[in-house]
Amino acid sequence: VQLVESGGGLVQAGGSLTLSCAASERTFSRYTMGWFRQAPGKEREFVGAISWSGTYFSDSVKGRFTISRDNAKNTVYLQMNSLKPEDTAVYYCAADSAGWSTRTYEYDYWGQGTLVTVSS
Repeated sequence: VQLVESGGGLVQAGGSLTLSCAASERTFSRYTMGWFRQAPGKEREFVGAISWSGTYFSDSVKGRFTISRDNAKNTVYLQMNSLKPEDTAVYYCAADSAGWSTRTYEYDYWGQGTLVTVSS
């Protein structure tokens, strides 16, 4: 499965941005799709995920970020609102053939990442 993120860029604090992740896999709908991020000098951290059972978010983004998917387009989206400078990171999408997880090692496939920079 190949994953390609897009939509990153520079945004002011309080602004919004939508990331997209396009998958090459025809069975895309079977995968749990997760979003992670990695800030400079920090470990990659879980942001959110969407599976057949629903959506899940880290406490740091809950209420500000939403995840949706369009199985017909093999694409998952991360809508980010009320962005903060601490949201600055490279954002990655990932696919998990099992159930959803917050752990990076549970995910089988990763995109190359897209940079989001939030200015204060």
